[in-house]
Amino acid sequence: MVKSAPVPQVKPTTEFDYPALKASKLHKAYNNVEVLGSVDLSIQSGEVVSVIGPSGSGKTTLIRLLNGLEQLNHGEIELNGQPFLKYLRYGENKSRLVEHPEHRIKIGMVFQSFNLFPHLTVLENLLLAPRYHKLGNKKELQMQAYQLLNKVGMLDHVWKFPHQLSGGQQQRVAIARALMMRPQIMLFDEPTSALDPEKVNEVLQVIEDLAGEGITMVIVTHEMNFAFKVSDRIVFMEQGRVVCDDAPQVLRDGKHPRVEAFLKDVSLA
Repeated sequence: MVKSAPVPQVKPTTEFDYPALKASKLHKAYNNVEVLGSVDLSIQSGEVVSVIGPSGSGKTTLIRLLNGLEQLNHGEIELNGQPFLKYLRYGENKSRLVEHPEHRIKIGMVFQSFNLFPHLTVLENLLLAPRYHKLGNKKELQMQAYQLLNKVGMLDHVWKFPHQLSGGQQQRVAIARALMMRPQIMLFDEPTSALDPEKVNEVLQVIEDLAGEGITMVIVTHEMNFAFKVSDRIVFMEQGRVVCDDAPQVLRDGKHPRVEAFLKDVSLA
């Protein structure tokens, strides 16, 4: 039954001349303490971009701003050339955030801590959002769920609840759940940081396989070898700023002293 089902299309279309995602002059502060300042980022369709840097550099804040989980204090975000989020100031003390919420479903998000619904089975976790957004009938969505669970190696666990799964298994389910919405871009926020060391590779392999399929991705990670292996570009952040944004080979060649110092204890494969 599963083998005969059509494989769901998870690779984004590339019919746009614009970047898949463009962020301009993003700024975020908490209680007047700046955590992100004037950050620009442009991601082309099919690109894999890893965001690295020391703890507290603003990486997680950046990725949460990109999908609207945190509210901008300044700046704007476009998806495929269309406005998504923009902070408008008019007058001395007047401002407002303009959002086009219809674009939210174009962005898939995988969190550090899985965030699966504990009272739902694996299959029910995958079906909840696409059924709510009416992306297909029940049978079609079930077939898509089976295919995606097969893709991430979790088809045998379809009727289990999250507490019956290891951390690595839960994160693979979370990746499949995000793909159920057929997003144009996938965001990963430290997807392996909550895992036991022996479970890290099984999740990284799934992400690497997706990268090989041409899915547009932004990955916040501390896994340096993984970042240098799968990324088209690596963005290094520090103190809420982008210090450099370059190809992995350029960073590997030691042309950015601050990045080289950050990586001094890492043996890149």
